[in-house]
Amino acid sequence: MKLTRRALLLGAAAIAAPSWGKRYEDHDFEDQILLGGSPLVLNGVGLFGKYGFKGYLTALYLSRKADTAEAVFANTGPKRIQMRMLMGVSVEEFIKAIHKGVGRNCTPEEQQLMADKLPALIKNIQMVGKLRKGDLINLDHVPQQGTQLTVNGKAFGTPAPGNEPMLALLKVFLGVKPTNERLKAGMLDQPIP
Repeated sequence: MKLTRRALLLGAAAIAAPSWGKRYEDHDFEDQILLGGSPLVLNGVGLFGKYGFKGYLTALYLSRKADTAEAVFANTGPKRIQMRMLMGVSVEEFIKAIHKGVGRNCTPEEQQLMADKLPALIKNIQMVGKLRKGDLINLDHVPQQGTQLTVNGKAFGTPAPGNEPMLALLKVFLGVKPTNERLKAGMLDQPIP
């Protein structure tokens, strides 16, 4: 009887515990999440670092695994970009990096389509004030709703409408001139160069 009860308790604990899919740079990332009622899988995790400093970790969650940037861009389902800050940074620097990445990775036509939608996401980022070491940032895209920014579980603003804000962010990380090649490879679960 004791063995059966213990087995049931252990089984219940296993079901209730999160399923960690990857440990990277001493941080655990869930292998599956739910977003907008849809299951997403961990596609990959990468590190942004420069000159010996570790800036942040970025995980990409998709409805199905993708090992090329083109496959990620073509995925029309929900998506999450999750960032874990390893050092503090001002939101001005964060926004500057987004603008620079969009300019380097989006065609003039794409930038035109983003012109009236990306500012809503930028406005939400400005509301945060400062990003601190240890902050957990989720950029969640749900089709028909837009892209919602949350920091440490708190939502900022309303979702930026359309698919364009998320496409802009994905291109910053995964475009032909990405923020960082090692980060891009990690998010696509490819060998790190």
